[in-house]
Parts: sequence; structure tokens; C-alpha cells
Amino acid sequence: MRIDSYNTQDTYQLGYRMGANAEKGQIFCLSGDLGVGKTVFTQGFAKGLGIEEPVSSPTFTIIQEYDSGRLPLYHFDVYRIADIDEMEEIGYEDYFFGNGVCLIEWAELIEELLPQKRTMITIKKKLDQGFDYREISVE
Repeated sequence: MRIDSYNTQDTYQLGYRMGANAEKGQIFCLSGDLGVGKTVFTQGFAKGLGIEEPVSSPTFTIIQEYDSGRLPLYHFDVYRIADIDEMEEIGYEDYFFGNGVCLIEWAELIEELLPQKRTMITIKKKLDQGFDYREISVE
């Protein structure tokens, strides 16, 4: 499915709808260049789960846990993973197969660890459509 996002509010709202419909054990993989709106999408997703606290990218911590919504949200940013063994060290399987929902930014960097059943979300800028336009693919 392809979604046209004309501004950050559109991206946020898509995240919100997906978070509102998320179920325990689902894994959502976010892909896209720096600055395309992965964090905006994630903020909407968290709000859709009922999480009220501020959500930011866990770039330097790898994972951020949010337990205040209807399901726990495990927000990964694996951009700085230098070695796949780092994922083992943080116990990724407990999160992937736990009681919450995983949202993984830069998931393509840990492709070999990802389960077959997952939702891929790719956000792309298309400057010929305008500065704020994003094409979002959900598979």
C-alpha cells in the first residue's frame, strides 16, 4: 500500500492509526533517510497506543521502552549498531517476542534477526512533489 503524506501531520496521523490498531507481538520496521519523518511517524504511533509521554529517537541508547499505553512500545534505533552481537547483548528476543509492540528504525541493518512476519514501512522524500511531501509504503 502506498500513502501520500503532504506534511508532518499526515505522517503523524498514519502512525497514530497504525498504533491504534497495533496488536501484541507485532513488529514494525521503519526505513528511510535521515530527516524523512521516522520519528514523527513513531510519535503518532505511540500516541495511537495511548502513550502520553514525549517520544524521541533512541539513537544513542538503541532502545527506548514506553509502558504507559495499552501495550508496551519497544522503540529501537539500530543506526549505530556496529555488530549484530550488540542486539544479542540487549536481549532483542525478549522484545521481539514479548508482550508489546516493536518499532525498529533502520531495521534493514539487522535484517538477519528480523522475523518473517513483520510490517515494513518505507518513507521517501520526493522533492519534485514539494519539500514536505513523503511517499510512505506499507508492506
